[in-house]
Amino acid sequence: MARYLMPFRLAELEQVRTDVLVVGTGIAGLYTALKAKPHGAVLVLTKRSLEDSNTGVAQGGIAAAIGREDSPQLHFEDTLEAGAGLCDPAAVQVLVDEGPECVMELVELGTRFDREGGGFALTREGAHSERRILHAHGDATGEEIRRALAERTAAEGIAVLEGQFLVDVLTDADGRCVGALARDQRGVLRAFLAGATVLATGGAGQLYRNSTNPEVTTGDGIAAAFRAGAQVTDLEFVQFHPTALCRPGTPKFLISEAVRGEGAVLLNARGERFMPDRHPRAELAPRDVVARAILDEMSREGTACVYLDTRVLGEAGAARFPHIYAYCRGLGIDPVREPIPVAPAAHYLMGGIRTDIDGRTNLPGLYACGEAAATGIHGANRLASNSLLEGLVFGRRIARYLSGRRPVAPTASSLAYVLPVRGAGASGTEEELQELMWREVGLIREGEGLHRALVRLREIAEGLEGPLADPADLVRANLSTMASLVAAAALERTESRGGHFRADHPSRDDERWLRHLVQRHTPGNFV
Repeated sequence: MARYLMPFRLAELEQVRTDVLVVGTGIAGLYTALKAKPHGAVLVLTKRSLEDSNTGVAQGGIAAAIGREDSPQLHFEDTLEAGAGLCDPAAVQVLVDEGPECVMELVELGTRFDREGGGFALTREGAHSERRILHAHGDATGEEIRRALAERTAAEGIAVLEGQFLVDVLTDADGRCVGALARDQRGVLRAFLAGATVLATGGAGQLYRNSTNPEVTTGDGIAAAFRAGAQVTDLEFVQFHPTALCRPGTPKFLISEAVRGEGAVLLNARGERFMPDRHPRAELAPRDVVARAILDEMSREGTACVYLDTRVLGEAGAARFPHIYAYCRGLGIDPVREPIPVAPAAHYLMGGIRTDIDGRTNLPGLYACGEAAATGIHGANRLASNSLLEGLVFGRRIARYLSGRRPVAPTASSLAYVLPVRGAGASGTEEELQELMWREVGLIREGEGLHRALVRLREIAEGLEGPLADPADLVRANLSTMASLVAAAALERTESRGGHFRADHPSRDDERWLRHLVQRHTPGNFV
């Protein structure tokens, strides 16, 4: 694997210097930028526009133990149970203890959460023992948070450069991160030099044919960090959301877990409820359990979907979930009078760039937070609505860590990289890669299929060696890297746990596999 996707000489590029460089404008990126501003100059890059992130499409809400019957300890226990033995208890403790204060800071920054009876309206989602999910505008929580953070970012005068594709993380000869290379929409390559570089680039939902994620989630930050020598971990654990709208020719629109939290139930093609026989919590079981149960029902019935019966919510459902109901009605489905056809879709990557509880990676100067990071919070299976909270808590901790160090933009004008030109191979299409991942590295995996996937993924990667100029090739290179990492980790872990299910190793094996798989690339070829 090449160290960089494009050759360059830093002295020949336009150089932009800042103290803190944040890549990504979801909740993790914007909140980190706001918290870091008092400690130095901050610059934010985003792949497309400020509106394009997973945060904006997050429906259900953000978890925090603020209810009268709730406590950080209960939130802690629920998170560990969902994580199937692989959560880092120390990181989870940080999350649940600091989370309520971070959520209140969101309110101070202008986020308007829904209220009820003089307090915040709280709902419950799968694997939560209490109602602790704050939401906004019913089912538009992420967009409300994104709006508030974006407005405050502008008010604070923090520069945000849109249309900047992260090509690679820059490292000097000592392996220290000194910034990033980014390519704008005109094809101009620039070097952004920074004392601290924070990757908040999101996950890699576009690895799969069926995904709830926006088009921008192609694993760019994780792949770039890996090429730079950063450790990545837990990439075999991919969470598939059980209930994405299933309609031919229609994007996999998310039907929030909060709909089940309010009482909707799952029915098979015969109109029978099946989750009570699968788990004591029925429709509110952990997501991996619900998703595989749905897949099993679809397989047994020979159908493309099951049904989420929202009729039990009546007209109250339309008031509680206005955006979901409006979207369904736009397709001719009235959730008040008929069930919604649903099926699983790729939703969240539990693994990512390995960090400590201050967001530090193994590369000095490089930090990560949000879905791009593996903080130890999610283990093998993310507890619903912990993701937005994670971006807040660990983004703030990065800023707090930097506050005592005053990062300063480095000088690295002699850095250069030569990329050997190789013959172009059959790199395959993005659609082929997504289909391959869905078929062989999806909800249910087995050794032979994973081997087949890796063979083809190696061929695709070989076809993408050499200088890349087309933006589509840069995206495919990152997807290829991410797909290979996920498939390799899935092949190595010969057990089933959380979001990773091996049909040929269906049992959980704590004796051999109560540990994390860490992957790292050793880069080179500097001049």
